[in-house]
Amino acid sequence: MREHLEVFKLISESEQWTQLSSQLVICSLVTRIQMILLIQLVIVRLSKEIMNFMTLKIREFSFHQVNANLLWPGTCIFAEWLIKHSTLLSGRRILELGSGTGALTIFLRKTYDLDITTSDYDDEDIERNIHCNHRANDVSVSPHIRHTWGDKFPIECPDWDLIIASDILLYVKQYANLVKTLVFLLQTWKPKAVGVEDLSPDSSGTTDGVPHARHHLDLNLGEEMLNDRRNNVTNVPLFLPKPCFLMSWRRRIPKDDEDQFFHGCRAAGLCVADYGARVYCIYPRHEVE
Repeated sequence: MREHLEVFKLISESEQWTQLSSQLVICSLVTRIQMILLIQLVIVRLSKEIMNFMTLKIREFSFHQVNANLLWPGTCIFAEWLIKHSTLLSGRRILELGSGTGALTIFLRKTYDLDITTSDYDDEDIERNIHCNHRANDVSVSPHIRHTWGDKFPIECPDWDLIIASDILLYVKQYANLVKTLVFLLQTWKPKAVGVEDLSPDSSGTTDGVPHARHHLDLNLGEEMLNDRRNNVTNVPLFLPKPCFLMSWRRRIPKDDEDQFFHGCRAAGLCVADYGARVYCIYPRHEVE
């Protein structure tokens, strides 16, 4: 029996939500501030395991200049992919870029109790909606960072060893700014100190039991240098390098536009691994010659 996913949208027509299936969810409309916003409640049913299902209540709003107001189908597809490859998340300290409604973070925290920080465009409405959705799903509010790509990152010493994102390549003009942010996060990363434990890479090429980027590079750097494009599709490993950026991209845009992002990553000293299913792992080249 394969995993499945269903997305339902319920749009308010009065001051109460209507009934979906046998579950009645009643909320008053959001307070009107400057203008009336049409609020949507999205019920997302995601498979945790083959027979056990999770339902999330996700609030949307009608408009935002960077589309952070909506839950996109690609988020749900990426969540299903992560279920199938959950070892990639084990023990990782995670930052989500382009969190939007916060649905992916909420799902991963409820499913795996992970350490995740949300981040999106520097805007109070986005942060407030993410926090609202956490509370609606009985999840303690995740730390949140307001950051516009390309601007100075508000944390000087980032310690997230896994950055994740879904469907964030919509605006081609922002690719250079996104790469700038990724380079900072990946190339200035330092492990978070945990007591007196030594988290530095050991001679086996691992950090805290997980392969770091240089070890991962040995598997595919030559292939990438031979081909001025993304790596050929490779098998998804059991563990990811530290640090790295794991991205799912489901929206269809012209291939030339899409390739601009990956070319920009390579030009900035990053490597790209294609895991198939439109999921990519991007990580620093470090000192590999």
